[in-house]
Parts: sequence; C-alpha cells; structure tokens
Amino acid sequence: MAAPLNQVFFPATFQELFTAWSRFPDAVPFAGGTGLIRGQGKQSLELPRNILSLDKLEDLRRITRTERYLEIGAMVRLNEIIRLGKIVPEVLTRCLEHIAGPQIRNIATIGGNICYPERRLDASVPLVALDAHFELRNGQNSRWISASRFCSIPGPLAINPQELLTRIRIPLEQWNYSVFKKFKGSSGTDSGGVIVFIIRNQKNTLTDIRIVFGAERILRDKNSETLLIGNQLPLSRKEADDFVEHWKSYLAALDTPEAIIRSEILNFIESQVLFIVE
Repeated sequence: MAAPLNQVFFPATFQELFTAWSRFPDAVPFAGGTGLIRGQGKQSLELPRNILSLDKLEDLRRITRTERYLEIGAMVRLNEIIRLGKIVPEVLTRCLEHIAGPQIRNIATIGGNICYPERRLDASVPLVALDAHFELRNGQNSRWISASRFCSIPGPLAINPQELLTRIRIPLEQWNYSVFKKFKGSSGTDSGGVIVFIIRNQKNTLTDIRIVFGAERILRDKNSETLLIGNQLPLSRKEADDFVEHWKSYLAALDTPEAIIRSEILNFIESQVLFIVE
C-alpha cells in the first residue's frame, strides 16, 4: 500500500492559516525548514503528514523600529537580522553570526530558532538576556510573553497547541559591555551551549548585569546578579569572588549541564567579572 501523500498548505493570511490548522490539528508550521531536517541524514527526508508553510505570510517578514524597541517578524532570516547593522544589540548579532554557516543563515528564521522544541537553540540566550518579548497568536487573539518565561521552563516551550510565534520585540537599551561565547559539547559538537554576559554602568556604578547560559534549558542566577547591581566600579576582588561562588553554588544544585561545561561556564564568568575588578 502506498504511503499517504504529504499535504502542504500555503496560507496568505492568519485567518487562512488558523482555518487550515483547525481542520488539521496535527499540521506543523514550516518556516525555513532547517529544524525539520535537523539530524536527518537520509536520502529521502521524513516530513510531517500536514505542513503549514508560512512563506506567504508577509506580516511575519516585517521589521519595524521605534525609539524604544526593535520588532522582528518570526519569518525574518538570520542573515537579514545581521545585515541590519548597529540597530541590533551587539550580543544578538554576535550570536547569530556563529549559527551554522552563511548558507543556513540565509534559510533559517529567527522564529524557527526560538521555537525548536528539543533544546534551547542559540538565539534564545541573548534574547532572554536582553529581556525580549514574544507575540504568540492563535485563531482568536494574541498575547505577549517574556523570552525568559517562554524559554526558561524545562521541557516543552510555553506555547499552546495551534499557537504561533509571530513577532519578537527587543528593547533598544545601551549596554556598555557585552560578550558572547559558544561551548563545545563532550562529543566536540556545538551541543555544549552558549553564554552571554552584558553589563550597564552609569557614573562608575554598576546598574545592571546579566549572565545567561542556554543548552537543553536556560540558566540564569538572578540572585547573583543582585549582589553586584548598585556597586561602585571597579569591583573589589572580594565582590568578584563572592559573585563567582554564588554561581558555583547555583550550578552545583542543578543536574545539568555536564561537568565539563559547568567548569567552562565558571571559568568564563570569572574571567569576565575580573575584567571589571580594580
């Protein structure tokens, strides 16, 4: 008996999209497609029975800017964001530049990277650190959710059935210092995760600091950050050591990440905090 044919829908409006989705609840949204083929090494790809192509939804390709925010549609390609230049926070640009190669970045979308279900892919990490928000839409209404809440829950993402990520809103705040690093996993692949470190200071006072690591889950110790916010710069060596010790205790209480990555996270944090020590 022949295998059933795949059905691909090409809605041009959200109404068409959600009408098709209600008829075929098992349908899978299709953006750049890199997530669907990830890890498949076969000559013939295995695709979902029903696919909702997002290619004709122009609303998902829009990029707008206000004085306070940059808003990016979920179907915007990674290289399109990189080419926006200085308007994009540096730590996000650096992260996107390290995702795969330029050919994949010309296909992969920011929404697809955020919504990959099996682990938190790279773009989620700087978006959490930057306090971005995501617009989620269903057939009746839309809602906004913080990137932190969306990505930080272990396991499945905080998205409901037949709900679609449509926009990413990024605050356009100035950060005095930002660093991005990608870790290798134990197998030598990029499965180890990524980490970002950003700080803001004003008149020799540290007004904000954020450190976020992401792999299978998002890790951020806000209690450690509170230790340093409001302190005078440069920091004392004791303040820096206390900060690293809090992170060490925070990681020790978790069952992830693997030991070698845990050590690299601590080494990275220590090196960055020492940068702002007298």
